[in-house]
Amino acid sequence: MNSTYYKTDLGQMLMGESSKIISDELLNNYKNKIQLIITSPPFPLNSKKQYGNKQGEEYLEWFASLAPLYSELLTDDGSIVIEIGNAWEPNRPVQSVLHLESLLAFMKAANLKLIQEFICYNPSRLPSPANWVTINRIRTVDCYTHVWWLSKSDFPKADNRKVLRPYSKGMLNLIKRQSYNTGKRPSGHSIGKTSFLKDNGGGIAHNLLEFEPIEQTRINRLPDNISEFIDLSQNPDLASNVLSISNTSSSDYFSKKCRELGIKRHPATMQPGLIAFFAQFLTDKDDIILDPFGGSNTTGYISEKLGRKWFSIEILEDYIKQSIFRFEEPNFDTNLKILK
Repeated sequence: MNSTYYKTDLGQMLMGESSKIISDELLNNYKNKIQLIITSPPFPLNSKKQYGNKQGEEYLEWFASLAPLYSELLTDDGSIVIEIGNAWEPNRPVQSVLHLESLLAFMKAANLKLIQEFICYNPSRLPSPANWVTINRIRTVDCYTHVWWLSKSDFPKADNRKVLRPYSKGMLNLIKRQSYNTGKRPSGHSIGKTSFLKDNGGGIAHNLLEFEPIEQTRINRLPDNISEFIDLSQNPDLASNVLSISNTSSSDYFSKKCRELGIKRHPATMQPGLIAFFAQFLTDKDDIILDPFGGSNTTGYISEKLGRKWFSIEILEDYIKQSIFRFEEPNFDTNLKILK
């Protein structure tokens, strides 16, 4: 049975349980053909969410069981990018290590390599767990999530030249004057006379992804070739060289449409800029991207914008229905076809 709910020229939204759809449908035609699997799976939270979330040993076993399926879908040089947040022990001001244990079990289940860890900083996150942050005041605000980049190979396809950071003013001045202090640094590193004189079009991206400036007077510099996917309504002056976004955004077409129709948005959408960063870093046009926990299908939307083929899987029809709004955005020609 075909689970396609809607499709575009480049992708398909599939409705159903993720593992079953991968086993029954995708593996038949796309084994070793997916270049990037990027997703934010249900977190092991103590409070139950509409989109479903397991806990404890049940969560660990479930999470690890996904790895062999994903590995079979991946190309030999493909990547898995997983965003997962922190969790806390029930009724205790103690951080859970379940997400770390789950990551290790996931890697072991399919002999995956951890290529790099990224930290996704978001200062707009609400203080949590509230009991230990805003009431008892014994913990600080948890303002980041982990983003784990995994692969079957030690050398997955990647090119950091596609996600260069804009140079700082200081670096631009250095390149212009063609001189700087050379020699040995206290760290022991020796800086050559021409090491930093070449204009490479930008600096190498960092693995701390700032979705808003850490300080309002400081510009955070992330790749500006993803600016079209970023809501700059709160700080339009930074449009040329900053990725500035949080999940509190309310000005995009999707959010406005949900608000107009009185529809409650998916509560845990991935940041569009995060998806755009890894899609451009780890894939090329016509490569296939999969999100096994698609939610309101930010991944499909970004993939379509970037000219990547895509599949997105979601079990709840309400979220699939609202995701259609993304592809009805004005001047976004997707050739959308709703099949159910």
